Amino acid sequence: MSFAIEVPGEVNPLSIETLYRTLTAAASSHPHQIKSGTLQLQHWEKQPGYYSCLQTIFTDFSLPLEVRHLCIIQLKNGIDKYWRKTAPNALKKEEKDQIRARSIESGTREPDIRLALQNALMIAKIVRYEYPLEWPDAISSIMSNLRSAHQPDRNPLELTRALLILLNVIKELSTARIQRTRASLQAAAMEVLQVLGRIYIDKVQNWMNFFQQSGDDEGGAIDSVEQSLIALRVLRRLLIVGWDFPNRSPEVEHVWVLLISHFKDMLALADESSGLHTHVRRLVEKHLRQIAKLHQTLARNYPAGFALLPNSTHLVSAYWSLIDQFGSTFTSQPLVASAGKNEAHQDTDGGNVPIMEYLSLKGLLLLRACVKMVFNPAQSMRYSQPQDRAERARSREIIKRDVLTEEFASTMVQTLVTRFFLLRRQDLYDWEEEPEEWEKREQGQDDAWEFSVRSCAEKLFLELILNYNAQLVQILLTVFFGVASMQDTNVILKDSVYGAIGLGASVLEDKVDFSSFLKSTLAKEVQINQPGYNVLRRRIAILLGQWLPVKEGLDRPLVYQIFQHLLDKRDPMNDIIVRITAGRQLKNIIIPFEFTIAGFEPYCATILGHLTALIEEVELTETKLALLNTLSTLVQSAEDGINPFADQIVSFLPSLWEQAGDEFLMKQSILGILSSLMASMKGNSRKYHSLLIPLIDSSVNNDSPTRVYLLEDAIDLWATVLQQTPTDGVAAVVPLVPHLFPMLEAGSDTLRRGLDITETYFYLAPSQMLASIEMFLPSFVSLLETAKREATGSVLSIVELAIRSALQLGGLDRLATLTSQLLQSNFLQTLLSGLRGAHQAHESSGPNGRRTWLDVLIEADYLSILSRLALADLTLFIDAMKAAAPNEQFNTLITWLLREWFRHLDNISHPEKKKLNCLALTALLQTGQSWIMEHLQDLMAVWTEVALELYDDDSNLDCLLYTDPDALKGEDETAEQEGQRKLIFVDPVHRLDFKLFVREHLQHTIASSGGDKAFLAEWVVNVDRDVLQEFEKVGIL
Repeated sequence: MSFAIEVPGEVNPLSIETLYRTLTAAASSHPHQIKSGTLQLQHWEKQPGYYSCLQTIFTDFSLPLEVRHLCIIQLKNGIDKYWRKTAPNALKKEEKDQIRARSIESGTREPDIRLALQNALMIAKIVRYEYPLEWPDAISSIMSNLRSAHQPDRNPLELTRALLILLNVIKELSTARIQRTRASLQAAAMEVLQVLGRIYIDKVQNWMNFFQQSGDDEGGAIDSVEQSLIALRVLRRLLIVGWDFPNRSPEVEHVWVLLISHFKDMLALADESSGLHTHVRRLVEKHLRQIAKLHQTLARNYPAGFALLPNSTHLVSAYWSLIDQFGSTFTSQPLVASAGKNEAHQDTDGGNVPIMEYLSLKGLLLLRACVKMVFNPAQSMRYSQPQDRAERARSREIIKRDVLTEEFASTMVQTLVTRFFLLRRQDLYDWEEEPEEWEKREQGQDDAWEFSVRSCAEKLFLELILNYNAQLVQILLTVFFGVASMQDTNVILKDSVYGAIGLGASVLEDKVDFSSFLKSTLAKEVQINQPGYNVLRRRIAILLGQWLPVKEGLDRPLVYQIFQHLLDKRDPMNDIIVRITAGRQLKNIIIPFEFTIAGFEPYCATILGHLTALIEEVELTETKLALLNTLSTLVQSAEDGINPFADQIVSFLPSLWEQAGDEFLMKQSILGILSSLMASMKGNSRKYHSLLIPLIDSSVNNDSPTRVYLLEDAIDLWATVLQQTPTDGVAAVVPLVPHLFPMLEAGSDTLRRGLDITETYFYLAPSQMLASIEMFLPSFVSLLETAKREATGSVLSIVELAIRSALQLGGLDRLATLTSQLLQSNFLQTLLSGLRGAHQAHESSGPNGRRTWLDVLIEADYLSILSRLALADLTLFIDAMKAAAPNEQFNTLITWLLREWFRHLDNISHPEKKKLNCLALTALLQTGQSWIMEHLQDLMAVWTEVALELYDDDSNLDCLLYTDPDALKGEDETAEQEGQRKLIFVDPVHRLDFKLFVREHLQHTIASSGGDKAFLAEWVVNVDRDVLQEFEKVGIL
């Protein structure tokens, strides 16, 4: 064993020899050598020269392949980590230059395809980082290398490798979002196109001549096929990203016409009758796939450019011919075992899909792009030149005139419905062999329709029926009426036509008597027990799910009976696919506004039983989630009407939870259903606390491994349970309180919800929350200093609520304890610091003026807390202020505080908050101190303003005064609502008549000042006459 990997990495100097030995060890099969070698490489990766040494070893073709492979992997990964200038331990410029200089040449001569690919990927990453600023001649260097490799006397392998490098570079640059990179690529696109075009033409002519004329250099022809394929892959990407207006470039037009010609020739060679070897034919098919992909992508990304390029309309017609030809054999394609698995693992070029199916799919996508181009063109934020607008208008005119004629639209619709909507032999085979997998594929997700001929045909059909409804509806109805009878037993054709009627429901709703069709045909067809009618049952479930949301006045009880029947497992015709489809489509039945639980109630218990049994029966997680979604929708739509069935729903959820295991999406769905159910049940939800509380506890516990997956949904359930908890059920939810503390950390994703739940707990269990307030206050102080306005506002609201609760439960003694806790936690100190900063900012101006971080609304909340303390007990308030600012004279403190307080009153618009602050400032008159008496004018102004807001001229009653404690008591009052109501009726804001309160305090102040004359002479004399006159008008005295 070598010394290089036995001793600690730090003592091994970096050299070619030691690096090679370490790489050999790391690439070995011995675990100890792999571990020690890997650690040594990790130490060296930050040393200068490490990556250039790796490249030196990699470029030595005589060394073992596994060592060189590890070299290029390490080098490629290092580019990601250390190539950027701003990266820690970034590579020096000299080492970068050395790596760049050798990368292209060594990659061109690399004999192993795997290593050549990794090297090409590495070069592409470097070009992405450095082109065009740091490596302006990157593309030119690659093109120069490509020209040299194309010389007749060079090894054919060099051209293949040079094309591979160019392919990965163009692929990497085409994904760049920086405009500079895109512009530089477009500037170099013409040079690349010229060189690459010559190579592609040369190689295609070479192998076509060989296969068409039976040449004698088979090896050279195979090389040419592979090289032209790589060149075509580059061309495809280059034509898409290299020009913003491809139709304006003569060179692009030339290549476009050439590719259309090659497409026709290659199509003939790809046919089995051509006699080509299977391997060669597969390579030709790959050419066709690339060209078809170019056609479809160009039409999607540059619709106007596509339409204006030569022969584009003929190309669309040619594709339709292929589609029509393929459609004649669509339903009779040969069976492929495990087709779903093959489809799931197909490559990006559709390599596992038969070539005719692939080309037909691209043709359908191309036609859909044409329809979108004419009827729904994409809007661009880019500035549009007159030429651009003219080209778009001309392209739409060309496509509509030469392609999308009414006659052609009619032909397409008939072909799509009668050929491509039909279930294939493969579909029926998969239906039996892997039913759940087939059903899931048929649902499709996001853009999955782009990879399925039937799904794409449905999308195209929908586009056509929406935009040509006047011409196509009658054709569709003719087909529909031809099969919409009990006498027609062609189930597969019926399935296809019913599918079309379902897709066109929004267009056909006033043209089809669907109500009669439902009663006379569909209701009877779902009861037929003949072979193949399970296909029709599935389609009827889908059809009803499509029509009920758009058609009013249908016989809903009949529809509910149909779904009750389709979900019944006892009927052998209701196989797993029929029942899953019915379960999915039931969601669309219960969503429309016409749904009422009263009409659904007679069938609810049975349907719920079938649905829950089906959820337990199916195996695929995606299917379970879809059915759970239906159940959730039912719970939400039924609202409190679901209560009689709650036990039935809840009873099966625990076993489903256990069955879910690590399928957290399913557990999230279960938590969501429980949340909706508890919201519907309101106070009756208490009987499920024994189930819900442990569930919430295990999901939000900070030590639980499932917390990261279930926390958000568990919090929703937690909040719902709290909101619906009755008064006698509070004790059960209190043990969850400790889980709030981790949620209240600054920056936590759950902060907002945690604060909301904390506030709810103060209404539910104020005594218990006050007992643990010390544990909350450190988080509250931290949030005041760091959190956003919404979170800070919630913190202040909770603390104000705590003050009110303390006063209600324990009077001044309990409030004094809470005030002491607020001081010990620095909460009051933080409030005063913020108010002091706001005061200093308001007192300064100009270039040296200060800015306050205190938001206007938050400052009002700060002052509300001080108001609560002052209104509760003046001595407590003054002592708290002194303790919060021990190094400041109280007179100094109260002077600036009152100045800021009165200044901010104008910014308080909330009537309750304004009255609260005004009452607190009025209460300060009891001190008789000059620091409040000097603000008599401010007091009179605010008394006048608040009195005008609170009193009606006729009644002279304080509108915020509540006298009947039961006035706000609602039906089925929850514990939270009861707590809110009780606090309201002991709140001074709602218990004190404003004018009476001010009058009593003012009269007391006058008496304490020596009577009216002394008060007038000493204090009122300083009040502005206008302010005094306005105050006298409100009739407080």
